[in-house]
This record gives sequence, structure tokens and C-alpha cells, in this order.
Amino acid sequence: MAGASGLTIQAASLEVRGLSKAFGGTRVVDDVSFRVAGGTLLTLLGPSGSGKTTTLRMIAGFEDPDAGSVLIANRDITDRPAHHRNIGVVFQQYALFPHLTVAQNVAYPLEMRRHGRVEIRSRVGAALDLVRLQGLEGRYPRQLSGGQQQRVALARAIVFEPPVLLMDEPLGALDKRLRETMQVEVRRLQQQLGITTVSVTHDQVEALVMSDLIGVMDGGVLHQLAPPLEVYQRPATQFVADFIGESNLLSGSLHRDGHAAPGSLTFTTAKGLRIRTAGGAGSAHLVVRPEHVRIGAEAEAMTNRYQAEVLEILYVGDLVKYRVVVETGDELWAKTLAPATGQRWAKGGRVTVGWEPGDGLTVGT
Repeated sequence: MAGASGLTIQAASLEVRGLSKAFGGTRVVDDVSFRVAGGTLLTLLGPSGSGKTTTLRMIAGFEDPDAGSVLIANRDITDRPAHHRNIGVVFQQYALFPHLTVAQNVAYPLEMRRHGRVEIRSRVGAALDLVRLQGLEGRYPRQLSGGQQQRVALARAIVFEPPVLLMDEPLGALDKRLRETMQVEVRRLQQQLGITTVSVTHDQVEALVMSDLIGVMDGGVLHQLAPPLEVYQRPATQFVADFIGESNLLSGSLHRDGHAAPGSLTFTTAKGLRIRTAGGAGSAHLVVRPEHVRIGAEAEAMTNRYQAEVLEILYVGDLVKYRVVVETGDELWAKTLAPATGQRWAKGGRVTVGWEPGDGLTVGT
């Protein structure tokens, strides 16, 4: 894709087929497969030890898979060494050369590819314009803020116009406010270039904000690959439901009830709470997001409604979170906007809580 950026990126599809990797007898990546179209930003999301970074390193060529293959633009590159894959990489700690200036750091990949001096100067200028670092060409990494260093690393990774960009926890070293700013900046840059990108993070907010697709991993297994909204609203497994966002995750069983409305099922928790639900992909657990749990007068009109006691109240900026317990002993979280004045419900008070069948989703293990 060519444009006003001054760089030309040929977006390419990326596919991994059955990637597996073990260290010391422990399989850290277990038969992972996915395909992303050119220009897509995929985030591999999961806790430490989930296998996401090892998957990224196998795509980059820094680790050899025990099984499986990596394809770019439908060409198998599994046996190519890392320096022949033509993939841009942004490392977690940026890996900038401290003795080189900003311009020299960005120029390095082009010099290694023996580009001419005029072309190097043109591409470096274009890359630094893209990441908004004009005027800082002569500074050294130690003279830059964390956000500026991250931009230099990005410029260096795209200056040679790779078809695929890999980012390993690219924002992990930044403070919260700067990280939020850079999430938007990185997304803007990726969309402007149209470059196929795979990013690794354990930060679910970062994944939800930046991605076209999220691949949720745990224990070396890819649990779900879907757009952010689908991952949040329709988690495929108990792990995804518990890891993404906040959830009321209730254990129990799903069954048909002759008294239920057409298309509705009944989920009974292990403690005996009966809940109307529209079903879902499994039957072992019911997921209800706290923002779907109404409380007070609003809950009175819900199909599922229960009397509860308020156990705990947490104020989180513009939101209030209530932990309540219903008659069966099942505990739930409800989340509402903070009232303009005063406290609407008190700890120890009795309230009605409720939600509609479509707000609950059953998932398997």
C-alpha cells in the first residue's frame, strides 16, 4: 500500500499451521493455527506462560517449531532464518543502539540491506515523520522519553517496508497514561500503513482498543480467535470469559424447562439458583457481565430477578460496583454509573437484582 507516508507496504496474509513447541519436556505452544488477512492487526492475549511470546518468536524465526509451519503471502518461510524473513520486529525493551542517534538507529536495517545513501535518507525521514519525531534525528536514546524511544523502535521496524510487523509487549514499559496514548498512535500508524501486524500483550484493554482480531491463549492453547466485541460478548470458553473483562461466572447445569419461554433454557447453579438464559456454546458455566446486572427498581422488570443483600460497595471513578448475595448464597457483582449525589444503596441493605435471559451466556470449560 502506497500513500502520503512516503513508505510503500505490500500487505501480506500471515498463516500459522499447527505450531507446537516444547521446552524441557513441557509443551508451551500446542498445535496453534490461525490465518489473518493482509492489513489486519492481530493481538495474541494471555497471561504469562500462555505461549503467546513463543508463538511470536516462531513467526519471527527466533525459535524453531517442533511441528507446524509459518506462511507469509501463502509462501512457507518456516525454514528461513530470521534475517531472511523480511519481518519487522519491535521488542519489549526496544533494543535501540545507545551509541547511535535516532536517525542512525532507524537507518540501520537499510544499511544492512545495502540501500543507497539517498534512499536511506529519504526513507528515514519518511519513517520519522510517520511516528512524529521530526527534529529529533540527532538525539541519542538516552536523551529521549520512553514514548519517544518506542516511536524510534517502531520507525526502525517499518523503514525497510516489511509485509509483516511483530510487536512483543510494545507498550509494557510505559506508564498508564502514556500507554493509553500510544495505543491510539500505534493503531493509527498500523492503519495508515496497512501493514499486517501481530502484537503480544497481557493487557486486555490494550488488546480490545488496538485489535482487529484477538487470539486468547492459555497453557499453549489458542482458546478463541475473533474480533474484540465478539471475544467480550461471546467468550468461547470459561477461561476467556474469566480473563476478558469482569464476569459473574456461575457453575451449574443447563436444561430445558417446560415452563420456560420459547427459545429459553434454564441454568441451575450448584447452589440451586434458577436462571433463564438463551443458552450459548456450552453448559458448564453461565457468564453474566456485571454491567448487565440491574439493581433496584430497574431490576423489577427483568425476567431473572432476585432479592439480595449488598455485601460490598466499590467506587471506581464514574462507576460503582456492588457485590451482592442472593437467597441461595450465590454472589454476584453489579456495575452501575455513579449517582450524581449521595449513595444509592448501603452495605447490608436489601435490593432487587436482575437481568434478561439474553444477557447470560453459557460456556464450556
